[in-house]
Amino acid sequence: MNSEIRPMLLMLVSTFSLSVTGLVAKWLTHSFDPAWLCFFRLLFPAILAFWLMMITKWSQPNKQAWSGLIVRGICITGSQLCFLASIKYLSLVEAVVLFGTSPLFVPILERIFFKTPIKRLIIINLGITFTGLLFIAGNLEQMKFGGSLLLGLAGGIFNAGSQVAMYRSSKSNLTPVGVSAWSFIVASVFLIPFLMFSPITTAVEWHTLTGWQHPLLLLLIFMAVCTVNTQVFRAKAYQLAESGSQLAPIIFTNLIFSAIWQFMFFNHPMPWNKMVGVGLIILATLLNTFVPIWLRKKRRQPNE
Repeated sequence: MNSEIRPMLLMLVSTFSLSVTGLVAKWLTHSFDPAWLCFFRLLFPAILAFWLMMITKWSQPNKQAWSGLIVRGICITGSQLCFLASIKYLSLVEAVVLFGTSPLFVPILERIFFKTPIKRLIIINLGITFTGLLFIAGNLEQMKFGGSLLLGLAGGIFNAGSQVAMYRSSKSNLTPVGVSAWSFIVASVFLIPFLMFSPITTAVEWHTLTGWQHPLLLLLIFMAVCTVNTQVFRAKAYQLAESGSQLAPIIFTNLIFSAIWQFMFFNHPMPWNKMVGVGLIILATLLNTFVPIWLRKKRRQPNE
């Protein structure tokens, strides 16, 4: 298979699994407190990933890898808590679109931590994104959902930090499964303080989850499998990619898959202002992805 196509196909499988995870999480938010749902979402995949390492190849981080894993664990905790808290009140597409703004914030984080310059296009796209947020917020009566919008946007910012840390972790001594296993277990540890102040469930009792045939437990296990698939395929794609920007065009396909799930499983009609807002945020994400590619090709043309 072509060396350029293979990482893109792996990323496509990753985004599909991610969209299914969001779909299941949307269902489970009505049964669990966000902190506990986040804990289960991270702990179950960690157990599964460690089991996969035991039967394939054990991978233990060295001193250089630990710094990236800790940073990524913090970012995963923040992104998942914000995402699960927002998706309970927002539609699936709205939550995923806000979460998908992470590529816009990657250059800002790289500027803060690695002193890389911020291009004018990033500033323009951020302006388009915040205009989209104003449209989604709607009129004054709907501004009570502003907290959910801000949480969704915060999830995108934390996810950007996770992507930056993941790209560096994927270049360490860890295998793709190892990156996922150690990142998830670190993130689970960071969640423990939140669990102390959160009820374990909101609509069901804990004892109902102990039966292997209970649908909630099966959904948690299924979500764990999809989460591991997402991270393993993404880590493998980053390992094979020449740079993180090579895979950027594929990341937004998660929005397409999520729109299909919302149309199939949820009755969430979107008023015109929310459709315009979502469209503006998607436009900003697409511009952020494809304009640099178009500019690079344009610069090469005179030399060809």
